[in-house]
Amino acid sequence: MATDERPNPVSRFFRRMFASEEEIEAEELQRDAAKVGCTPVCDVRRGELATVTGRLRTVVYTPRTTLPTLEAELYDGSDLVTLVWLGRRHIPGIQPGAAITAKGRIAVREKRKVIYNPYYELEAVT
Repeated sequence: MATDERPNPVSRFFRRMFASEEEIEAEELQRDAAKVGCTPVCDVRRGELATVTGRLRTVVYTPRTTLPTLEAELYDGSDLVTLVWLGRRHIPGIQPGAAITAKGRIAVREKRKVIYNPYYELEAVT
C-alpha cells in the first residue's frame, strides 16, 4: 500500500482485521515518515545525506578497547538503519521504543545501512 493512498473505510476495516500488528505498525511508521518529509530507509543509498525517522528497536553498548560505541537500530516501516555514536556509552532518551529523527550520511557496513554520529532529535511520544 502506498503511503499517500487513502483506502475506503471497508477496505481499511478488512485490512486491520487480517493484518498482523507488525504490518499495521509498519504502515503507520511509513505514513508518519511521509508526513514529515523524511526519506524512507529503503530508498536511501550509500554516500547520500539523508533524514530518516522511526522507532528504535534495539540499543546496544559495545565496549571496545579502542573506541566504545552506542548502536541503535532505527525502523521506519520500510527497512532498518543502524545509528552509531562513536565514543559514547549512553545518551539520555536513546532507548528501545523511542521515536527519533536522525540525519547523516549513509554508509554501508556488513551489508547494512549505517549512519555514524547522526544529528538526531527525539520525538514526543503521542
